[in-house]
Amino acid sequence: MPKLLALSSGDPSGVGPELALMCWQQRNAEHLPGFFLLSDAEFLRSRAKAMGFDVPIETATPESASQIFPRALPVVPLDATFADRAGEPLGANAAGIVEAIDRAVDLAMTTRASAVVTCPIAKKPLYDAGFKFPGHTEYLAHLAEQHTGKPAMPVMMLAGPELRTVPVTIHIPLAEAPKQLTSDLVYETGRIVARDLADRFGLAKPRLAIAGLNPHAGEGGALGMEDGDIVLPAIERLQRDGIDARGPLPADTMFHARARQTYDAALCMYHDQALIPAKTLAFDEAVNVTLGLPFIRTSPDHGTAFDIAGKGIAQPRSMMAALRMAAEMSAREGN
Repeated sequence: MPKLLALSSGDPSGVGPELALMCWQQRNAEHLPGFFLLSDAEFLRSRAKAMGFDVPIETATPESASQIFPRALPVVPLDATFADRAGEPLGANAAGIVEAIDRAVDLAMTTRASAVVTCPIAKKPLYDAGFKFPGHTEYLAHLAEQHTGKPAMPVMMLAGPELRTVPVTIHIPLAEAPKQLTSDLVYETGRIVARDLADRFGLAKPRLAIAGLNPHAGEGGALGMEDGDIVLPAIERLQRDGIDARGPLPADTMFHARARQTYDAALCMYHDQALIPAKTLAFDEAVNVTLGLPFIRTSPDHGTAFDIAGKGIAQPRSMMAALRMAAEMSAREGN
């Protein structure tokens, strides 16, 4: 039987559970790929009942999930259980949140799942329970290293129908971005993006547009030296490797419609430089893809949305896009 996508539960107090329920309900109308959810089946039945969702839920193994998926949402049960408190994040749920991620990665690494799709998590409940990693992505890199014995450099990409963007520095204060930006970091990020766009997105010769850090890409040093001293040497290295990379480019002219036709991904120097254009163009449809890992991982581009959890108004479009993209990437790798 075909291997399905492993969907980790995320924070059960957020919108993840209802998004999974919605996606299963709309699986045929939206032509969604098959998936199973790593969660607490009794919790999920409770949430479905409370929200009025008529979704049959069956416990499953990764191998039996493909047979169950047409008639019910398959749930591969966790050892941990979840408290059903929509909108109220609980440290008591942290063990199950982390277990779901662990199990999803293990299933992908042992080829019992075709890819990993993750529901959103919130950091504070995990930190309160002793979680030691800055976030989801860093923890996934840690798990990858545990499985392979090799360090992994995860690269975050926001991918929508019209634009792919990659922040070189991510979840750090803006004042820290210039301090942490190095030529090696820009180069390694560009190398990973080019490789994965070729291997997992089917682009024979990916084109990278690389933004400058400063306004007008530094304007020849008049507005800062980082673009000439840090960004440009990395671009020249990428070009010597045969990668189609250009820049540093002024970020304020990179994202209009004509400019977007000239590249396949934009590398940006800090978080908002990348995420503002990506979310402006495709707020409900963009997908967060983690490149640089030995397994495929996608997720919706939004967070837990505790404020609307359990109200039935969450938008499933980004989750649907994440499922589709994971399946397409997996198919290209022959999983």
